[in-house]
Amino acid sequence: MAEWGLGYPTLAERNPGLVYAHITGYGEWGPHRHRPAYDLAIQAEGGMMSITGTPDGEPVRVGVAITDLATGYYTTQGILAALFERELGDGEGQKLDVSLLDSAAALNTYAALFYFATDDPPGRSGSKIPNIVPYQAFPTTDGHAVVAVPSEHLWPGFCAALGREELVDDERFATNDDRVRNRATLEPMLEAETREYTAAALVETMRDHDVPATPIHDMAAVYDHEQIHARGMRERVDHPTAGEVEMPGSPMHMSRTPASVRDPPPLLGEHTDAVLREMGYDDSRIAALRDADVVA
Repeated sequence: MAEWGLGYPTLAERNPGLVYAHITGYGEWGPHRHRPAYDLAIQAEGGMMSITGTPDGEPVRVGVAITDLATGYYTTQGILAALFERELGDGEGQKLDVSLLDSAAALNTYAALFYFATDDPPGRSGSKIPNIVPYQAFPTTDGHAVVAVPSEHLWPGFCAALGREELVDDERFATNDDRVRNRATLEPMLEAETREYTAAALVETMRDHDVPATPIHDMAAVYDHEQIHARGMRERVDHPTAGEVEMPGSPMHMSRTPASVRDPPPLLGEHTDAVLREMGYDDSRIAALRDADVVA
C-alpha cells in the first residue's frame, strides 16, 4: 500500500481523522513480519492444533478458518473502538495493526492461562477440558452426546439421570477437584452407563434432570433446527446467476435497526461503476480504467 501511495502516513496527512486498519499474518514489526501466512499454518504455529484432537490421534485444525475469522472480528472491534475514541477525543484517527498470529494467541484464552499458571502446556483432550469432570461427549448406542456438569449443584442430578445416585456420596467424586483427580476411574464408569442410551434418550434424560446436554449436530441438523429457524439464521436471497441461494443469517439481533441478509455475494466487478461514480469518476474515466485492466 505504501508503494502505491496509500500507506497510513500519506493518507493521515491528508485526513487526520482517518481510521486505518491493516491486517497481516504476523504484524508490522518483529522478526517474522515479512512471512506469509494461511489459516492452517497459523492454527499450527499459534498453538491451536496442539490442543485440538484426541490424545492418541494426530493434531487437527478447527473445522472452519477460525484465525481468519477471528482476525476479522478483532479488526472490526478495533475499528469501532478507534471510531468511538475519535468521537470522544480530539477527532484524530489512528492506525490499527492486527495479525493472524496475535489473534490465534489471544483465542487460546484458558489454555494459555493453564500454561502460565503451571508451566505445563496442555495437550489434546478431544471434547474434554482438563479442569472439569464430567464435561465432554459421551458414547451412546448410536453415536455421542455432549453432557456438561460445570458446577457442583448439577452433579447430583447427573448421577440421578444415570441411576447412579450412590456416586454422589462417593468421596472419590465428591467435588469437581476430586473428579478431576480420579477422572481415569470415573469416566469408564459413566461411559458404561451412557452406552445403554441412544444419543437422543441420553439428552432427554439429562434435560429431565436439569443437566445441560445436547446432541452433536451436522450441518443439516443445525440449519433444520427449529431454534435456528426461529432466530432467522437461515436466509434465502436471489442471486443473479445461481437463482435462490441460502446463507447463514446475522447473529446480531438489534432491537431498533435489525440486521438481515438482503443481497447475495457480488459478482466480480458488479459494483465497480457505482463505487467509482460515488468517488467522482465519470463514465469516460471508468471506461478508460476498464480498458486498461485497472478495474474489473
